[in-house]
Amino acid sequence: MANQIRFGTDGWRAIIAEDFTFDNVRICAQAVAQYLKQNGLSDRGLVIGYDTRFASEDFAAAVAEVMAGNDIKARLCLKPAPTPVISFAVSSTKSAGGIIITASHNPASWSGFKYKSQDGASAPGEIISRIETYISSLTKAPSPKSIAAEAGVRRLDPEDALKEKLVEYVDPAPDYFSHIGGLVDLEGLRNQTLNIIVDSMYGAGIGYFNTILQGGSLTVTEINGERNPSFPGINPEPIAKNLSKLSRLVVERKAQVGLATDGDADRIGIIDERGEFLNQHQVFALLCLYFLEVRGERGAIVKTLTSTTMLSRLGEIYDVPVYETPVGFKYVAPVMMEKNAMVGGEESGGYGFRGHVPERDGILAGLYFLDLMARTGKTPSQLLQHLYSKVGPHYYDRTDLHIEAAKRDNVVKRLNSSVPDTICDSKVTAVDTTDGFRFSLADESWLLIRFSGTEPLVRIYSEAESPERVSELLEHGKKLAGLSSRPC
Repeated sequence: MANQIRFGTDGWRAIIAEDFTFDNVRICAQAVAQYLKQNGLSDRGLVIGYDTRFASEDFAAAVAEVMAGNDIKARLCLKPAPTPVISFAVSSTKSAGGIIITASHNPASWSGFKYKSQDGASAPGEIISRIETYISSLTKAPSPKSIAAEAGVRRLDPEDALKEKLVEYVDPAPDYFSHIGGLVDLEGLRNQTLNIIVDSMYGAGIGYFNTILQGGSLTVTEINGERNPSFPGINPEPIAKNLSKLSRLVVERKAQVGLATDGDADRIGIIDERGEFLNQHQVFALLCLYFLEVRGERGAIVKTLTSTTMLSRLGEIYDVPVYETPVGFKYVAPVMMEKNAMVGGEESGGYGFRGHVPERDGILAGLYFLDLMARTGKTPSQLLQHLYSKVGPHYYDRTDLHIEAAKRDNVVKRLNSSVPDTICDSKVTAVDTTDGFRFSLADESWLLIRFSGTEPLVRIYSEAESPERVSELLEHGKKLAGLSSRPC
């Protein structure tokens, strides 16, 4: 069992009832409990939250039982809550950390186990490595009939845990609402005449935009706003192919913007007034422009290596530093804290902000985007053109290819052994192997080939000056990885 539980870029994810079982979840919880005890943190308690997936509340309750069995207080959420709301609760309650049962944007058959450190951020690699070591020691010789019991997992009956006040039910939303009211002019937003459509994608963000923005002239219509663990017709990932309904409704109802949050609401997707999707790079750059130009703030920008070069250009224009990290917000957050960064983000559509927890927040990102629209009086498409007038046009796409584990080493060997001098008639000016293989080209485009940290996928990314050039580079990326013979 130990080799089945590995934490990727943001937690452990697996298919429900196959590997994601109550036994394995309790083993993970016991490992976290041991980490807290070994590091003198157990007396501060832990926040436990969950999303809207199948049996998420039951898996979270199982985690609470284990914490109580280890004499660690569990602050268990009353209902599904967004990951950023739970992360903020870790910080506001001064807890030792947080555990969130969520598989974020993965398909409905998946669930996951995220661990947040005491500052509310995704736990850094050294902490996760120690937790994985505890998991390994707990699963050395398990009994197939009672894995968790054989592994030495300690549990306390829920009723006894409540009586002994080792489990406390909490609602993290009110403190979160109060906090973000100090970051965004919510009263000003409520009194805008904007027509907004929100797609909560059946996820943990259900009702949040409505609750925050109600009470003024602004109109918010929510779709996919009921709990449905099967996520009918979609994967809960706010990218173009999953937002066709939102795009259509924005046009039909003459809305100014569509906002979509993923399964645990730590990511945002934006649909413009024409029903067109703004990709994650465009949104990231627009949010940075909002802070730099509209709010007049200054501070570092932190981006992953899969993020747009528009950010580097904005850094040059406004004289602010731009730092680059490997993929995963667990790498972004430490740099944000160290540099007191203004904003940090990644290609997946997750953005974090100064003055908040160092974690992605799709709800706050959506509110900031609305504030950008309100303060400038521009539609999303007009904002994009304004951005391009400063940094030039940039286009991006990504291709995901399923790959068997046995073939992974072959792809790595192939890429290591044949670094090209040119790609699609443009000279390769730099090769970065920090996280995969990124080729920077003389025409300022780039191509990246890397493995997903959460799924059995090879991801191929590209950004260039035209959509045609992006498509060309993606096809060449497949060829470089040995996954397509089609030439550039």
